[in-house]
Amino acid sequence: MSGFKEFDRFDGLGLAELVRKKEVAPSELCEEAIRRIEQVNPKVNAVILPMYDIGRKAVQAGLPEGPFTGVPFLLKDIIEEYAGVPLTMGSRALRNYVPAKDSEMVVRFKKSGVTILGKTNVPELGLLGVTEPELHGPTRNPWNTGHTPGGSSGGSAAAVASGMVPLANGNDGGGSIRIPASCCGLFGLKPTRGRNPLGPNVGELWQGAVVSHVITRSVRDSAAMLDATQGADAGAPYVIPSPARPYLQEIEKEPGSLKIAFTSASPIGTPVHEECVKAVREAAKLLESLGHKVEEAQPQIDGKAVAMSYLMMCFGEAAAVIEEMKAVLGRKAKTSDVETLTWTIGLLGRTLSARDFAKAKREWGVAGRAMGRFHQKYDLYLTPTLAYPPVRIGELQPKTYERLLMKAVNALGLGVIFKVSGLVDQMAEASLSKTPFTQLANLTGQPAMSVPLHWTPDGLPVGVHFMAPFGEEAALFRLAAQLEKVRPWFDKRAPVWAG
Repeated sequence: MSGFKEFDRFDGLGLAELVRKKEVAPSELCEEAIRRIEQVNPKVNAVILPMYDIGRKAVQAGLPEGPFTGVPFLLKDIIEEYAGVPLTMGSRALRNYVPAKDSEMVVRFKKSGVTILGKTNVPELGLLGVTEPELHGPTRNPWNTGHTPGGSSGGSAAAVASGMVPLANGNDGGGSIRIPASCCGLFGLKPTRGRNPLGPNVGELWQGAVVSHVITRSVRDSAAMLDATQGADAGAPYVIPSPARPYLQEIEKEPGSLKIAFTSASPIGTPVHEECVKAVREAAKLLESLGHKVEEAQPQIDGKAVAMSYLMMCFGEAAAVIEEMKAVLGRKAKTSDVETLTWTIGLLGRTLSARDFAKAKREWGVAGRAMGRFHQKYDLYLTPTLAYPPVRIGELQPKTYERLLMKAVNALGLGVIFKVSGLVDQMAEASLSKTPFTQLANLTGQPAMSVPLHWTPDGLPVGVHFMAPFGEEAALFRLAAQLEKVRPWFDKRAPVWAG
């Protein structure tokens, strides 16, 4: 099997099974993935830091026996630290930061047996739902390279969707696994808060909104990797009950007849594209045909308050990260160290008071209680993943006049101007109008997933989004496996596909 051209006929578990049967060697899979990355990456700019020699050495040394032994894999260039390899977070300020030790998730990924071959592109500090950092340039969608793969795990999604690797690392603080999964026609599950570790250097990220996992072509790869990585590490702030049985077993079980609420209305009152509405309506009909009870309903939640509380957190966290850049730079960060929009977001974080931050954070608890009551009646909650199909590259970047205004305000340090002029509210609506559905699960800590069930007439993927009660990933995996059987997507190929 020289070169192993059959690579993309298998998911991660399928490749690992071939390795176990000695039908293919990890070295063959490693070289085939490298060939594919080199072939396709110039078209999509997904991998910004190759780690080929590291991967080859790991294969030569002998990979651990795990569910994914020998399977090529990519890390997202944020949060997951790999000792001795730069972690830029998409920022000029951090391009020389090199971690001294592995994060716990990297330790667990390695134990699963994967061959790590590189780092994938992210928007600066993971702040946006598109992947267009100035440092590395934009990542492009394999389904149409004029469009975004989403963010912030856009590089990982583009790599999987173009056939470079069968699965890749992502993390999700406001939709960053599910948004790119929707944009790229992939399966993306955000686990429950506390399901996967974030140690050893931090207790929680983004006030508990962030959780790490993977983006995959198959449901079972996602389930198996969560089996391999789940569980609290030392000092974890959240320790939740372990699953009743392995998730890989759950996908073999029928989901039963679920009661599912759905809506296609944006929680912040902004328009929703007809293709995203159609995706939900078609999904609801499909679910009914499978024996589920489906009705149109929404939780009693103030969507605009939730959106603003999420953005308040982003402002504060960006300000904190910019302040912490001093440890890498050896001096205080300057406006030239980060992108204009990033500095403005951080400036807003410095302008807001502790009272503003605390008041906004309370909305998370309000939303969590409302969702708890909602799930007493409904097993799952179905919405579009996104309000629009993948937007064009550059479409959500600040306009020229906005950039000039931000530069002027940034130079003067007058974030209060944005606060009192109402520009924050305008920025909030503009920022979330395309992605208003995903943040709720991050704030409440619930598991949620994007399932690739719809494509537009011009060939762009549109995901549908399901939320489950806290700790109930099993319900999502069972339903996802059922949907995968009746509406398979694994063999769909993007126009940009490694071969």
